[in-house]
Amino acid sequence: MEIKKIAVSDADLRKGAEEGMDAFLKVFTDKYIEVTGGDINAETMPLLNGYQHSLLGYHFFREEVLEGGFVQLIQNGYGPYIFENPFAKAMRMFGAKDFAKLIYDAKAIYDANKADLQKERTDEEFMAMYEQYEAFDDLEEQFMDMEEMVTATIAEYVDEHLEYFAEIE
Repeated sequence: MEIKKIAVSDADLRKGAEEGMDAFLKVFTDKYIEVTGGDINAETMPLLNGYQHSLLGYHFFREEVLEGGFVQLIQNGYGPYIFENPFAKAMRMFGAKDFAKLIYDAKAIYDANKADLQKERTDEEFMAMYEQYEAFDDLEEQFMDMEEMVTATIAEYVDEHLEYFAEIE
């Protein structure tokens, strides 16, 4: 599989930046999703570099946790992508130190219960997981409180290191 050049247009970036940090980051993550077909696996992993994977990881993390918490994130298959890669370390490098700590705390719960958390479930079993894994509740609340600041920190890092995230055309 050939490595594609990841390029975003300067016009799209400017428009995204005017709309806010979420829209700015979305210009990049939409392109990564397009390049990988939205499927992160052994075949598509090499299409993105570590910085790009970290930003895409944040996109999936934020989307899933804000909608349905850590249980949803893991049940939708993102557990390994977030907790079995250096995602937390990357977030610390991007300047989101408190968020990195939160990821490490969630990883401890994930690691201790990985087989059960990743099991296929019926809708009822899935809903029951929220009671079973209340240990995630405090971490989810912490993320809700820090999400805007984390997104701003990551957007600032991306803005200051554009060359790591895409070629600007």
